[in-house]
Amino acid sequence: MEKLQPSIHRQKLRSQARSEIEFSKFQKTKCRYCDNGLEEAFLDLGLSPLANSYPQVFDIEKEEFLCPLRLVKCPICHLIQLTHVVPPQMMFSNYLYVSSTTQTFRDHFSEYAKSLKLKLKKKRNALAVDIGSNDGLLLSCYQREGMKAIGVEPAENLSKLANESGLTTINRFFDVEAVKEIIGKYGRADIVSANNVFAHIDDIQSVLRNVNQLLEDSGIFVIEFPYLVTMIEDLLFDMIYHEHLSYISVLSLSYVLDRFGFRIFEIDYHPAHGGSLRVFIQKIGGPYAVDISVEKYLEAEALKGYRGRTVYEQFASNVERIGAEIANYVSELKSKEYSIAGYGAPAKATTLTNFCSLNREQIDFVVDDNPLKQNRLVPGTKIPIVPSTYFIDHPTDYVIIFAWNFEQEILQKLKKLKSGIRSIIPLPELRVV
Repeated sequence: MEKLQPSIHRQKLRSQARSEIEFSKFQKTKCRYCDNGLEEAFLDLGLSPLANSYPQVFDIEKEEFLCPLRLVKCPICHLIQLTHVVPPQMMFSNYLYVSSTTQTFRDHFSEYAKSLKLKLKKKRNALAVDIGSNDGLLLSCYQREGMKAIGVEPAENLSKLANESGLTTINRFFDVEAVKEIIGKYGRADIVSANNVFAHIDDIQSVLRNVNQLLEDSGIFVIEFPYLVTMIEDLLFDMIYHEHLSYISVLSLSYVLDRFGFRIFEIDYHPAHGGSLRVFIQKIGGPYAVDISVEKYLEAEALKGYRGRTVYEQFASNVERIGAEIANYVSELKSKEYSIAGYGAPAKATTLTNFCSLNREQIDFVVDDNPLKQNRLVPGTKIPIVPSTYFIDHPTDYVIIFAWNFEQEILQKLKKLKSGIRSIIPLPELRVV
């Protein structure tokens, strides 16, 4: 059989695009952390749809918005970032990712809130503000720990959902007006958190100014994000999509925080999203002693070469290799007339299916436990998304676990739903269980 290359798909999409000039208005020429000029892109995943913009079933023939998906490195602060920035209103006004869908994340944020409560040394009536609070999962955990919790969430549908659940949520982006409203009604915050949203924001400098205004001088600013080094070393290229504007190392993060009067005082590693860092930050002169973990991360990144380009160029080469392996394996299964489905329709599934040219002819359907995504389509490849109960009447030979970060939870569900299904874990290395 002829071996496939992901670049075939990229060329096809490029031929459908009118011109690179069409995307020039989205192109980023200066680093969002340090304002310096950017180098040439080291990784090109082609033109890609918006990862969380799931088309309705009746829009299957409708043309989708596509934009270049490329990574570039800043030579000064070493931030890895997308070359093109899609306006946030196109991605976040009506958002279908819901934090509370999995037990894994419910447990994760419960532990998260407990750890912050301990760091506050049992301060009473603490105010915690969560930026990008989604459906309010972390807010509910803050409340259980006895804290006053306020969310700031730009997605109207999720803000409405949270408020209906009794979780106070301001429906807007985290801007100057949001800060004024919170301070005016509730006072300054003891905790400001931003989980898996810090990397989503283009004007991060304004966010840091706003956090500095909102946070008590003795307060904690905590962010959690997928760790760049883990993404590179484990080849988790499906973490790259238009919402993720920045791919963060401790080297680059410490640089931008220092510019705006902050210092990292502790770093914890967590397995969420394949490998994430939880970074605890205070204002310069804050009360917390700097943990040894901070220096360890900075030294390790420098020793591994994350200030240079070689590590990123090797990553790009490996992405081409693993993408081709996935595409070829699925094609071989289909040539033997095996049926294939998918489990999980996270944003990362959009990147992986489009880059590897996995379409409706190869993947019959994708199941997802989030009802907001059901009866929709995977962006770009238009694979139908259905409830997991669909397996009962539609048996399949293989299931690709696109939500590989919930592998164990999904494998347990598959055992209960149907026996005899073989599971394909695509990343970090292709394997079948």
